[in-house]
Amino acid sequence: MANAYLQGVEISATQFLDIFRHYDNDGNGYIEGKELQNFIKELQQARKQAGLELTEQMKAFVEEYEQNAGGKIGIVELVQILPTEENFLLFFRQQLKSCAEFMQAWRKYDADHSGYIEADELKNFLRDLLLKAKKTYDDKKLDEYTQTTLKIFDSNNDGKLCLAEMARLLPDQENFLLKFQGVKMPRKEFNKIFELYDQDGNGYMDENELDALLKDLCEKNQKVLDIKNIATYKKTIMALSDGGKLYRTELALVLCADEN
Repeated sequence: MANAYLQGVEISATQFLDIFRHYDNDGNGYIEGKELQNFIKELQQARKQAGLELTEQMKAFVEEYEQNAGGKIGIVELVQILPTEENFLLFFRQQLKSCAEFMQAWRKYDADHSGYIEADELKNFLRDLLLKAKKTYDDKKLDEYTQTTLKIFDSNNDGKLCLAEMARLLPDQENFLLKFQGVKMPRKEFNKIFELYDQDGNGYMDENELDALLKDLCEKNQKVLDIKNIATYKKTIMALSDGGKLYRTELALVLCADEN
């Protein structure tokens, strides 16, 4: 079925999901190694069988793969290669160009401050994204986009997206949350850390208190965090704050490990 979809002039959001799942055999969120080799081979065959030339994006990707002899692609990279209907996942990159903007959007659409974006909240997010991009849509298409986004990024199948899952929409170089995955800590340890750096005990961190915490984290985790990027880390995390007040629940989204 995936091979047949690759022959299409335009691929729907649902078909795109089927293609990605078909080639991401181990379910790690990337098409890589033998998976990527098979994808390229079958993409070329499918286009030839359909009497279609490779698009410029496809040619550039194949050329880069051959030059680098490997690599991997995630969801958003695949959207840029395939002729996906309206490229709905790319709207995110086009409208939210930095991790800080992503954090601001998260705070807005996590309306109940549960720490998750649920289906209705995700639909509101996608609706506003489509309006901002001046793209036409109907309710049926919006429902399809919402369900497809959930199916793609909801890695534990709980019907909602946590911050780390949603952040997979960002390109790797913008996704600072990937780095913080390696420094997340159990809830009990996180609570102790928060109370230690909330020096005045007012229940939230200001920029100076967060700065002190980030410096210490960088010192202790030099292999994954770069102290030169503290300003970027701080700006991005403070985008979750309430008028400069970073409460425990917001910081936990970044530093507290999921213990479910």
